[in-house]
Amino acid sequence: MSAADVSHDPRTGTVAATVRHSTPAEVDAAVAAAVAAAPSLAAASPARRREWISAVADAILAHRDELVRLADWETALGETRLSGEVERTAGQLRFYADVAVEGSFLGATLDSTEPALAKVNVPLGPVAVFGASNFPFAFSALGNDTASALAAGSPVVVKGHPAHPGLTARIVEIAQRAWAAAGGPDGALGLVVGFEAGTALVQHADITAVGFTGSQAGGLALWRLANEREVVIPVYAEMGTVNPVVVTPAAGADIVAIAAGFVGSFTLGGGQFCTKPGLLLAPASVEAARAVGDALVAADPTPVMLTEGIATAVDAGIAGLVEAGATVVASVPSTGAGWSAPATVLSAKAADLTAGSRLLEEVFGSVVLVVEYESVAEATEILAGLQGALSGAVFATGADPDAKPLVDAVATKVGRVILNGWPTGVAYTWAQQHGGPWPATSNPAATSVGAGALGRFVRPVAYQSMPDALLPEPLQAANPWGVTRWVDGVVEPGLS
Repeated sequence: MSAADVSHDPRTGTVAATVRHSTPAEVDAAVAAAVAAAPSLAAASPARRREWISAVADAILAHRDELVRLADWETALGETRLSGEVERTAGQLRFYADVAVEGSFLGATLDSTEPALAKVNVPLGPVAVFGASNFPFAFSALGNDTASALAAGSPVVVKGHPAHPGLTARIVEIAQRAWAAAGGPDGALGLVVGFEAGTALVQHADITAVGFTGSQAGGLALWRLANEREVVIPVYAEMGTVNPVVVTPAAGADIVAIAAGFVGSFTLGGGQFCTKPGLLLAPASVEAARAVGDALVAADPTPVMLTEGIATAVDAGIAGLVEAGATVVASVPSTGAGWSAPATVLSAKAADLTAGSRLLEEVFGSVVLVVEYESVAEATEILAGLQGALSGAVFATGADPDAKPLVDAVATKVGRVILNGWPTGVAYTWAQQHGGPWPATSNPAATSVGAGALGRFVRPVAYQSMPDALLPEPLQAANPWGVTRWVDGVVEPGLS
């Protein structure tokens, strides 16, 4: 029997779906189809691309019930959560298509200097996308990376995630049919399956960039592969680390409510969000570790992990934290069924958070560390020693003198800072930044969510002394695509 991705029902451990791995010839064929589609996709106006992408969004909503059943079988995330995620994914697809139509991502710029110069971003070409396990719709085959690449005019070859291969195969099939029925170019969306297929995809000479959401180990492995190629390509890896939360001395008076919110956030989805808050820094005077431990016991969560490997890693992660000097404050044990795992609060001393310590590394799951500080200066020093993260939060009062220095300290380590709120939840908007300093992401300037996501899959080209007829449509005097442009330093609004 040939190799295959085999998924399981996390509630019971029984086999859910089996999908055969792609052969080398099938990988080559998927990339060749993307190469063939690239010129037509790049030449199409953003408005035309929006029609094709909107058709895909409509199709997945039309198949919502079927897709949710498949996803729940392979992920155990629950039909309510998954149904909302289908809605979100359709919204993301439409959002990125609208961003493309507005056109700012093209950076169309014209200078009537001598010589005359005009510059515009052009699509990179075929992109490899590696989906995530924890969001089987919103960050997977048709998630943010795929949606933004297609909107930017770059074809996509998806490497299916082994945690939900049955869902991935079906949703890509639905998307391909809808895309074709709307008139989109054949080959603009492809799928390959299997570890070796993913490696071959990154190494393929015709792949121009990689989008990835997942673990540090996986993201760094792809980054190394891409940098070992004869022609190096960018890897936009969203890997996540420990997202810190800081409570100011004044806000510490509300530690019971903060602790309850912290528990709700870090146990959400079994603690399997890349934005899960993993470290709470609070003043020693408020006994935050005890408050969080009490809140965890009161909540009594029963985390079910997406895969057996993740469930096993939770236990190993807790053991690693204890070995590094942490103390278990409270724990809700695993139910023992399927891929269930414990939910645990640990505490550690500030002095133990030294460079290279396991205490500074993420445990993927409902596991957090609470550290109590003696002064704001000590909290700032702790923050300075953390790895880069996707997000961080500060809890402060209305006129809190410590809010600004702590917000500034958190901002040096993350891509998004939240005041008096939790990071679990990332809106797809124009101002969103879902990326952070290394190793949270491989490119801190990029975002995998929000309007800026399209910028990862284009590159700038300048045209000098070029007659209007030879310029790309966004740079022509008539602006036939109706996109936003900068003309001699003045913004010329688009027609969207």
